[in-house]
Amino acid sequence: MQGVYERQAGVWHRHRMRDLNERKWLDPFLASLPLRPRVLDLGCGSGVPLGAFLLAQGCDLTGVDYSGAMIALAREHAPSGNWQVQDMRALDLVGDFDGIVSWDAFFHLSQDEQLQLLPILGRLVRPGGALLLTVGPGGGEVTGMVGGEAVYHASLDPEEYRRQLESLGFKDIAFTPEDPEVMGRSVLLATGKGG
Repeated sequence: MQGVYERQAGVWHRHRMRDLNERKWLDPFLASLPLRPRVLDLGCGSGVPLGAFLLAQGCDLTGVDYSGAMIALAREHAPSGNWQVQDMRALDLVGDFDGIVSWDAFFHLSQDEQLQLLPILGRLVRPGGALLLTVGPGGGEVTGMVGGEAVYHASLDPEEYRRQLESLGFKDIAFTPEDPEVMGRSVLLATGKGG
């Protein structure tokens, strides 16, 4: 799949909606964090519009994507971010974060890979922090399309996400399947991580 995003980075960037309907979820995510939070955008793509928005809100932003072509676009369009080429399955990051967001990226991992990554994300989130993910409406695997090429998506059952996030210390977990206000994305917001 990495090759798809390398080949289709320009197409993805041109067709990526910029209206920020994601604010319905980004605003409460940010409201749960301290001022000028340190945020990780996991699977950041071209950095537009989410990364640019987070930077404009005063975030100290690190963006990670495994496509070098996407990171090149992010560096061009939002140069104040800390953009890094990394695979989220093998993160090599310094320090921790007030919040982690993965919009349209985490669900490219298999179910087993998601189960392996969630505890790592839990350790990367500081006490009081938050995690915002798009996932599927239920457990399973499907295929999507980017620039005419197939890409893999997977999701755990919503109750499994809840169990995992509670075990990581998140106090408040909201899940909305196929939210029509964000183009049918299924969104998971976990806040209030315990210390």
